[in-house]
Amino acid sequence: MTFILSVVVAVLGLAAVGYAWLIYRKVLEFDIGNKRIAELSGIIHRGAMAFLKKEYMWLVPFVCVVGLLLWIGISFGSAFAFVLGAFCSAAAGWLSMYVATQANGRTTFAAITSPGKALDMAFSGGSIVGMTVVGIGLVGIAFAFLLLSVESMTAFGMGASSIALFARVGGGIYTKAADVGADLVGKVEAGIPEDDPRNPAVIADNVGDNVGDVAGMSADLFESYVNAIIAAIAIGFTFTGLYPDGEALGMWGAAFPLLLAGLGVLVSISSCFVISTDIPVIGGFVQRGMALAEKVPFVKDMLDRVRGGDAAFALRAGLFTAGAKMIVGTLVLSVIFFVTKGVNVFLAVTSGVAAGVLIGVITEYYTSSAYKPVKAVAAASDAGPATVILSGIALGMKSAAAPIILICLSTLLSYWLAGIFGVACAAVGMLSITGIALSVDAYGPISDNAGGIAEMSGLPHEVRKITDKLDSVGNTTAAMGKGLAIGSAALTALALFVAYAQATKLTKIDIMDPRVIVGMLLGGMLPFVFCALSIEAVGRAAQAMIDEVRRQFREISGIMDGTGDPDYEKCVTISTSAALHEMVAPGVLAIVSPVAVGLVLGKAALGGLLGGAIVTGVIMALFMANAGGAWDNAKKYIEEGNYGGKGTPNHAAAVVGDTVGDPFKDTSGPSLNILIKLMTVVALVLAPWF
Repeated sequence: MTFILSVVVAVLGLAAVGYAWLIYRKVLEFDIGNKRIAELSGIIHRGAMAFLKKEYMWLVPFVCVVGLLLWIGISFGSAFAFVLGAFCSAAAGWLSMYVATQANGRTTFAAITSPGKALDMAFSGGSIVGMTVVGIGLVGIAFAFLLLSVESMTAFGMGASSIALFARVGGGIYTKAADVGADLVGKVEAGIPEDDPRNPAVIADNVGDNVGDVAGMSADLFESYVNAIIAAIAIGFTFTGLYPDGEALGMWGAAFPLLLAGLGVLVSISSCFVISTDIPVIGGFVQRGMALAEKVPFVKDMLDRVRGGDAAFALRAGLFTAGAKMIVGTLVLSVIFFVTKGVNVFLAVTSGVAAGVLIGVITEYYTSSAYKPVKAVAAASDAGPATVILSGIALGMKSAAAPIILICLSTLLSYWLAGIFGVACAAVGMLSITGIALSVDAYGPISDNAGGIAEMSGLPHEVRKITDKLDSVGNTTAAMGKGLAIGSAALTALALFVAYAQATKLTKIDIMDPRVIVGMLLGGMLPFVFCALSIEAVGRAAQAMIDEVRRQFREISGIMDGTGDPDYEKCVTISTSAALHEMVAPGVLAIVSPVAVGLVLGKAALGGLLGGAIVTGVIMALFMANAGGAWDNAKKYIEEGNYGGKGTPNHAAAVVGDTVGDPFKDTSGPSLNILIKLMTVVALVLAPWF
C-alpha cells in the first residue's frame, strides 16, 4: 500500500508541475513588443537570480553541517530527509522567482492592451508559482514516504523550515532596505514618483519585491504545507482515539492527509480557470467547457467581470470556489476512508478550510482601502506621521482578535470531533488550497514589478493606473496569504507539539514546575527578540541605502534632469550584503534555542518554551502583518487622490507609516510563523536527545 500511495501522491504532484509548465509556455509565448520594457525586466531578472544564487551558496554549508550532525546524532534517514526537504524548499523558491521575473515585464506590456490582459498575465505568473510549490512539495513528501520511516520524515519538514526562515528573513531584509531607502529619499525628500528611474534604489527595490515576496513567500508556504502534512501523517499513523475499540489508524491515518493534499491540488488547478480564462490545454477542453458554462447567465456575468480586469472580484471568486470544492471533495474522501466516523473527520477538516477562508476575509477587511479601517489610517494623516503610526498599530492589534478566535474555534471543534488527528487534518485542510492561495499571493509582487517597469519605461499614465490598481489588490491578497500562513501555523505547530510530546513520552506539562514556567517565559520572549533582530537589520540596511541614495543625488550631476545615470549596482550590492549577513542571527536563534533549553532544562521545559512561542508568535505575526498591510494601502489610498493626493503633507505622513510597516509585513511578521514551526519541528526531530 505504501508504494501505491506514494505513486498516486507523486502523480498528483507531477500534475501540478505539469499544469505550471503549460502556463509557463503560455507566458513565454507572449512577446514583449517594447525594447525598454524587455531590458528592464531582464535587469530585474538577473539581479534577483544573482542574489538567490549567493544566498543559496551561503546556505549550502549550513545544510551540510546540520545533515552531518543528524546522521551522527540521530540516523542516516533523518539526515537524508533534512537535506531532501532543504533541497525541495530551495528549488521551489528558485523556480518561483525565475518565473515571476519572466512575467513582470509581460504584465506591463499586457497593460498597454487592457486591464483584463494584464490581470491574466499577472495571475498566470502567480499560478505557475503556486502550482510549482505544491507540486514539488507533494513529490518530495511522496519520495520520503516511500523510502523513510514516519519518524525520519519529520526531518524533511525541518529542512524545509530552515531554508524558509533564512529565505524569508534574508529576502525581507533585502527588499525592505531598498524599499525604505527609495521611499524616504526619493518620494519624501526629492519629491519624485515611486519607481522613478532617477532614483538609484529603484532597481534594488524591484529586485527585492521578487526576493522577499516571491522566493521568500514560496519557501514560507512550502514549509507550512509540508509540515502540516507531515504532522498529520505522524499523528494519524499512531492515533487510537477515532474508533471505540481504540485501534490505531495505521496506514489509513497516514494516507488520508496525503490524499487530502492531493485533492487540494486538483481543486486549485480547476479553480484557476475562474480567474484566468485563457488557459492552454491540449484539445481545447477547458475552452469548450468555458463556452458551455457561459450559457448560464450568472456565470457569464462573472466571467465578463474577470475579462474586464476586476482583479479583486476575480481573485476572491477563485479562492471561494476552491474552498467550496474542497469541502465537497473532503466529504467524499472522509467517508471512503473512515466510513462511520467519516463525517467527524470531514467536519474537522471543514473547520480548518472555513477558518482559513474567513481569516482571509477578515484580513482583507483590515488591509483593503475599500473598507473603513484603512480609510481611518489614511484620515489620521491629517495630523501627521505620528497619528498614522498610532492608528496603524491600533488597527493591527485589533485585527488579531478575530483570527485568533477562529483558530480557537477550529481547534476545539476539530479536537472534539476527531481528537488531535482532527486538529492536524484541520491544518492540512486550511493549507489544502495552497496552490491557488499562493497563486493569488504571487500575483501581487508581479503586479508591483509591472508598475515599476511601467514608470521606468516612461509609459502613459493610463498604463501605470492599471498596474497600480492591480498592485493595490495585490497588497490585499498578499496580506490574505500571510493571514492564511499564520493561521495554519498555529494548528500545524500544535500538531507538531503533540507529535513531540508522543515522541518524548511527555504526558503532561505542570505549570507549577519552575522549569516549565522558565521555558514558557523564554518561549514568549523569543518572538520579540527575533522581531527586534530582523527590524534592526532592516534599519541598518535602510540607513546604508538612504546614505547611498543621498550621496548619489548630491555627487552625480544630472540625475534629476535626466542627463546623468544613477549607480543602480551600488544599491543592489548594499541590499545583497546586508541581507546575507543579517539573516544569520535570527536563523541561528530559532534553531539553537529549543536545543539549548531541551538539553539544559529538560523535555517539559522545552514543551513550555514551544507553548510560549506559539502563543506570542501567532498573535504578533497577525498584528504585524495586518498593520503593515494597512499602512501600505493607506498610502496608496492617498495616492489615488484622497486627502490631497501625492506630494502633500498627508502623503508624506502616509509614506512614513508605510516605511514603518514595511519590515512589519514583509520581514518580521511573516517570519514568525516559520519561527514557531521550525522550533517545534527541531524539538520533534531531536526528541531522542531529550
